[in-house]
Amino acid sequence: MTQAMTSSTPMPTQTTTEMAYHEGRFCPFSEANISIKTHAFLYGTAIFEGIRGYWLPASEEVCLFRLREHYQRLLDNTKLYYLKPTRPTEQTVEGLIDLTTQLVTLNQHQQDIYVRPSIYKTGLNITPSLENTQTELCIWTHPLGQYLDLTKGLKVCVSNWRRIDDNALPPRAKASANYLNTALMVTDSKAAGFDDAIALNPDGTVSEGSAMNLFLVRHGKLITPAKTDNILEGITRDTIVTIAKNELGIDTEQRSVDRTELYMCDEAFFCGTGAQVAPIASVDNRTIGDGTMGPITQQIQDLYFRVVRNELPQYSHWCTRVHVPSQNHSPVGV
Repeated sequence: MTQAMTSSTPMPTQTTTEMAYHEGRFCPFSEANISIKTHAFLYGTAIFEGIRGYWLPASEEVCLFRLREHYQRLLDNTKLYYLKPTRPTEQTVEGLIDLTTQLVTLNQHQQDIYVRPSIYKTGLNITPSLENTQTELCIWTHPLGQYLDLTKGLKVCVSNWRRIDDNALPPRAKASANYLNTALMVTDSKAAGFDDAIALNPDGTVSEGSAMNLFLVRHGKLITPAKTDNILEGITRDTIVTIAKNELGIDTEQRSVDRTELYMCDEAFFCGTGAQVAPIASVDNRTIGDGTMGPITQQIQDLYFRVVRNELPQYSHWCTRVHVPSQNHSPVGV
């Protein structure tokens, strides 16, 4: 469905300048700045979402995929880190959807995009405490295509770095600070000649990719680590479980996964907003299947791209369509 504008936030004048929503107002991206004393910069006290928008040229719309679920997760995560947004419009899913659709309309991207909302501590106090520190929201958009190879398969390794634990820095929350753990994994794996990495939990069981959820296929069944295995409760992960069951009749086992299962599976793939559905060709130099995208992964990938581009009516409730008409000028960001 097309997301309607609410009356709570006036629609700004359309512009060809790249815009952001920053601390209560729409402004040019160049003005959306923070102080070097900002609490979130000093201590990583921020949470965020990554949301994809898919360009539908026939209808001149950007299809924002599962926008509602992303914002519900963001607001759920505010409870953990004392990050209640400042303004009433920013405190509800409907308000956040409204701000986002307005921004997408303003920026007029006629291509696939990435939407990045962040809620963060803005106080300038020199203490890591989360109390009595003002919280703010920013949202920006950017053109984004594929950043992982979705055809030939990825060469990955099991990282030497363990996934952070729920009782340390909870991976269930999409917190900025957590991604230092990701950065170590992906940087070292690439330095060793791999495309990416798989993280193990402190107990040695499998968690997820460096910043993506992980699925295995074994004997025709999908297997993915459980929500209690220090994973992000992925929205793409949930999408895969749903469409595999509904469209292919394939159930998913959600359980703890041993490292050796990575080497013995028939197929494997990463999934996430950024990764989408990315096949894995090898793990620790052990070839998965025949080293190419497996048949079940291929079916799921094909289905996924039909779903996110609103080609399957039964999933249209996951798609927020924003009309971006041709204006006889270059889209922002091009």
